[in-house]
Amino acid sequence: VCFDVETTGLSPVKDKIIEIGALKVKNGKIVEKFEEFINPQIELPERIVALTHITDDMLKNAETEEKVVGRFLDFVGDNIIMGHNIGFDYSFVKTAAVKCKRNFDNLGIDTLELSIVLLPDMESKSLESMCRHYNIINQNAHRAYDDAKATALLYVSLSNEFFSLKPEVFKPKPLYYKVRKINPITTKQKNYLLDLIKYHKIENIQSVDTLTQSEASRIIDKIILKKGRII
Repeated sequence: VCFDVETTGLSPVKDKIIEIGALKVKNGKIVEKFEEFINPQIELPERIVALTHITDDMLKNAETEEKVVGRFLDFVGDNIIMGHNIGFDYSFVKTAAVKCKRNFDNLGIDTLELSIVLLPDMESKSLESMCRHYNIINQNAHRAYDDAKATALLYVSLSNEFFSLKPEVFKPKPLYYKVRKINPITTKQKNYLLDLIKYHKIENIQSVDTLTQSEASRIIDKIILKKGRII
């Protein structure tokens, strides 16, 4: 399963997944795909909208992280997973999986790592650069499914060129990411956040019960900064 996530930022602790895209490949053919938005329950940073072209309006009717990630984990099953700089994507899904009390310990293949080992003289090993090198067309870069598909095609290109020379580097490996202890939202935080949401008539925050203490604190701070305290 080759997958990619789009997120609100770079930290799996502080930021949220907003889109998961994946394709299941069997015997060299795409047999199934997964493509879903996630409502992050916060307003998207402008830089993320500019990068991904995903907007708050596109996410407002999406389901919560818990439900979407749960379906994604069912989709993945015990298959080998693949991504470009897979550690980033894995860290976000692993964090979400722990919140859902689910396991996500699949073996993985990183096409970024393959690119570094197999093409050391290339200045940039970004997905965009590697696609350009192999003439892979990715018309919707920074959208999860399209990046996942481009990554799968990159793996095919690398395999065609190098597998017979260095088969050992293509072997899947265990992935590691230690998720910080997660403390659920306190009753005090929950009540105050619900009061803020009602007071300011905020519609894009869904399940407050699933928030952690740190997530609740960040959302409360952002609401107060943007809209003010309850008077």
